[in-house]
Amino acid sequence: MKVLIIFNREPYDNTDVTWNGLRLAETLRKKGAEVRIFLMNDAVDMARDACKAPENYDQDLSQMLKDLIANGVLVKVCGTCMARCGIYKNHPYFEGAEKSTMIALSEWVISAYFLKQPKFGIGFHSRNSQTF
Repeated sequence: MKVLIIFNREPYDNTDVTWNGLRLAETLRKKGAEVRIFLMNDAVDMARDACKAPENYDQDLSQMLKDLIANGVLVKVCGTCMARCGIYKNHPYFEGAEKSTMIALSEWVISAYFLKQPKFGIGFHSRNSQTF
């Protein structure tokens, strides 16, 4: 099964939303799903070496993303968001995080079941747009 997880929030926003999404990605990967991650809006900072965990946070989200990449998870990052979003605007994305487009995202959405990260929790959608 192909699964797409879209992250929109800044990585360290005083919640565990992004951390839980990365944990879910790893769990799905271990269960044999073909996991794909697309970062957009302020979530693009997670794919930058300049992004570091705050002192009071015990998880390194960028390292978790790198570990997913090392284990075969495809990660694409919004190219337009590179200059527009995040604290580290115009910083490059690290190796394995591919600068991408809305066209590529639309292709992933069409070809996969996906999880999106709405403002409140995680929504589940299938390719025929039914909500679970």
